[in-house]
Amino acid sequence: MKFFLKTFGCRVNQVESQAILEAFAARGYTPAPFEQADICLLNTCTVTHQADKDVEKLIRQILRRNPSARLVLTGCYAAAHSRHIKQNFPQAEIIGKYELGQKLFGTQDLCWTVSGHEGHSRAFIKIQDGCDCFCSYCIVPFARSIKRSKPAADVLLEITALTQKGFGEIVLTGINIGNYKCPQSGKDLAVLCKDIAGLAGHFRVRFSSIELQTVTDGVIDAMAKYPARFCNYLHLPLQSGCDKVLKEMNRHYTTAQYAAKVANLRARVPGAGVFADVIAGFPTETEEDFETTYRFIESQKLCGLHVFSYSPRPGTKAAALPQLPPEIIKARAEKLRALDQKLRADFAASLVDSAQEVFIEEHSTAGVHGVTSNFQQVLLENAPADARGLVRVKITHADGPVCKGALYRPD
Repeated sequence: MKFFLKTFGCRVNQVESQAILEAFAARGYTPAPFEQADICLLNTCTVTHQADKDVEKLIRQILRRNPSARLVLTGCYAAAHSRHIKQNFPQAEIIGKYELGQKLFGTQDLCWTVSGHEGHSRAFIKIQDGCDCFCSYCIVPFARSIKRSKPAADVLLEITALTQKGFGEIVLTGINIGNYKCPQSGKDLAVLCKDIAGLAGHFRVRFSSIELQTVTDGVIDAMAKYPARFCNYLHLPLQSGCDKVLKEMNRHYTTAQYAAKVANLRARVPGAGVFADVIAGFPTETEEDFETTYRFIESQKLCGLHVFSYSPRPGTKAAALPQLPPEIIKARAEKLRALDQKLRADFAASLVDSAQEVFIEEHSTAGVHGVTSNFQQVLLENAPADARGLVRVKITHADGPVCKGALYRPD
């Protein structure tokens, strides 16, 4: 049997697809182009309108070029738009993530645990799933509203297995990882971190995107107490730097609370890199609101942004509001992306002459590339071709948003 697996969207989907890939391989399936596959499985995303379009384009290609294949859709697009799929693509079979094991292989859940990460130098571990915050612009809770967490013992076993295979950086990921709660012991993320700190081996742990309200003092305590284990980095979604817009987005914090959390993190975790998501062109965002957001981001001296152009998602509260003209959304997004480049360049420049532990990500014709604990991209100038894992690096200079450095040799 031949299979085709395509992943759309976030890191959680990528982890789940790795688990699915391993399940297929364990049962003797071989990968193949979708034109030749017996089963085509699409792990879908619906976070933006473009994500929907990308999924539907591939569905049409498969139906046209390989109509006899079993076409299975899973993931957020499949969950949130099942009626649309049944009407427009009746040949497609919709299977929820937690039903895949049973309906494909007659086994239990298969979307949690992986033994490696094909094509990646770092390993991603899914510790949590689901979000019920229902931000007014977000469709994810319509697709993943049930909150689940991986047992703490399983997390520790998976980390141990992956680090023993040579993965020097582990990324804890989920839909809302700050909501982690062990189903057996009730341990929260902070307690899980203490357990992870006690594991043997030379590796470090990075948190994926984490919501501001869930970054507890206990989480920051772990980052501060175990700097060799936990990266001094957080990606804290902001979405807007205007309190009025935050309220209309149904985000449960103010800019003052955001600023206080960032200040606390930086005071207790030296050199912390703080990055953020921000949405350009939310329907109620006025020009004055946008300028307030811009100035707030500047004032926080964030290290970089992930800029989203607002995209109405059917069924969300924001989709029912009068929408801004596309040219206004585009102009605001472009201005924020220019700010992002400045923030990244400033952050890179601030690290010149410092010593950093760099995780080597890839070797290319341009050289050896890596990333610092606080998520600064580094090009190593004197690393041997066989360099792998975590190395100590002296940052020599910055070229825009990229640092350059040499393997550290203390005097």
